Amino acid sequence: MADIKDPENTILMELSAGTVTIELLPDVAPKHAERMKELARSGQYDNVAFHRVIDGFMAQTGDVQHGDMEDGFNLRMAGTGGSDLPNLPAEFSKLPHDRGTLGAARSQNPDSANSQFFINFSDNHFLNGQYTVYGRVIDGMDHVDAITRGEPPAEPDRMISVKVAADA
Repeated sequence: MADIKDPENTILMELSAGTVTIELLPDVAPKHAERMKELARSGQYDNVAFHRVIDGFMAQTGDVQHGDMEDGFNLRMAGTGGSDLPNLPAEFSKLPHDRGTLGAARSQNPDSANSQFFINFSDNHFLNGQYTVYGRVIDGMDHVDAITRGEPPAEPDRMISVKVAADA
């Protein structure tokens, strides 16, 4: 079990393989960290599919509009939606996209991140300065590595539940 220093800025993501502990980086990307906590606290990330999982690259999830595998799931639409909340402005930093970091998924517009995010399977430094880094896996990366691959996967894995550690 990871040593949680700041429960208010730590996410506990339950996968079928086990718990992934994510340290948010509010000092680096305050709006993105706040958005993840808001969506987690409202339960919107629960049962959301990993809709784009590329071996050696990253696992993407967080489409609360089309990705909920319990409510209105549409595998073809997964990855095209966001949340009811407004898009976020980019919060680029010098933090590299290293293995285990969380990046904000977005369209071509840098200020279009909303609810979707990805976890890097490897050091993806070609993404540096182009996508907001706002968290890092501090425990359970082996569970992330076990996520079913595909674009989209035929039988996608899901985030069973996502909670802020302070509330767990």
